[in-house]
Amino acid sequence: MSAATGAEKAAVNGIRTALGVGGVLALIVGILILVWPGKTAAVVAIMIAIYLVIAGLVYAGLGIFSKEKGGWSRVGHIALGVVFVIAGVLAMISPLAFAGWLALFLAILLGITWIIEGVVALSTLGDSSSKGWSVFFAIISIIAGIVVLFSPLWAAVVLWWILGISLVVLGIINIVRAFTFGKKSL
Repeated sequence: MSAATGAEKAAVNGIRTALGVGGVLALIVGILILVWPGKTAAVVAIMIAIYLVIAGLVYAGLGIFSKEKGGWSRVGHIALGVVFVIAGVLAMISPLAFAGWLALFLAILLGITWIIEGVVALSTLGDSSSKGWSVFFAIISIIAGIVVLFSPLWAAVVLWWILGISLVVLGIINIVRAFTFGKKSL
């Protein structure tokens, strides 16, 4: 066996392992979302809260210990760090409330984004080679955005379920890919 063949085999095995591990993790998270949506959302909220606290400490540390930064930059870093730490601590105190707030915020942001996307599609209609599809896309996008804005909690729940289903499907596909990647087809 040559060195190139050994390196190829190692690369294929590395890719297969990455696909398999990623697939299993996606499958597990997807199942958790579908079976325990609230508890999974709380765990995600706690993970975000931990990130906020760590990021806040890093920003505050940059502001306190940085010798190269000017006064306002240091104050800004410290202030941002304090805000991040406070947000992280508040999120840890009530992870379910934080998860609900975050879901609501993201749903509203998505609704606004879809409306803007539809308006932009209409505004670029003159440059479009397929005006019919552009108008259709714009109308659907604007309607979807309005529906989400009128019921953001419902939209957040639906999107959470879609995420869970997608992770299960993609996890299974990646697990299958892990077993078949690098095999010669007959």
